[in-house]
Amino acid sequence: MRAVETVQPNAFVTVEYTLKDDEGELLDASDPTMGGAPIEYVHGYGMLVPGLELGLLGLRAGDTKEIEVSSEDGFGERDEELVMLVDREDFPAEVHVGDEFVAESSEGEEAVMHVLEVREDGVVVDANHPLAGERLHYSVTVKSIRAATQEEIEKAAADLNEAEEEVNPDPVPQELVTLGRKEPADKKDLN
Repeated sequence: MRAVETVQPNAFVTVEYTLKDDEGELLDASDPTMGGAPIEYVHGYGMLVPGLELGLLGLRAGDTKEIEVSSEDGFGERDEELVMLVDREDFPAEVHVGDEFVAESSEGEEAVMHVLEVREDGVVVDANHPLAGERLHYSVTVKSIRAATQEEIEKAAADLNEAEEEVNPDPVPQELVTLGRKEPADKKDLN
């Protein structure tokens, strides 16, 4: 196994961190007294938000760094179309603001939804990630770096492939690939 001295593709990395928002509020940390744990991952397989993974590239064990991650390179922008009113009958009798539910599409894809409002006729939910639209502030310390084993690399690659299939389960419709750029009759078909 080759020696690995910096964070680079196929390196197994252990990182301690704190995560804060723009106001300095602590959102998450690897501190075990707060229920956290260091991040352990194989670099280069999208196991972290893109901005954090890029910010760690090239660091050495013992290095510390402040990494600011834009919403685009974090959990994405907020999509107001993901805030929707769902029929009340689709929820259990007891549902409260702040509850979290996992919805499953007919294709088997899962989406986490947070309850924003409970009405007589329905429940307003938000399927955005709670940190969507937020700039993230990480304070990191690289605890260790080593070459990832073949098994770790294969698992990271398989997890990446699975995640990509969840995000992009269908191939691009042929009518969008052709030079004529034929528009589908109903743009909702693309969602």
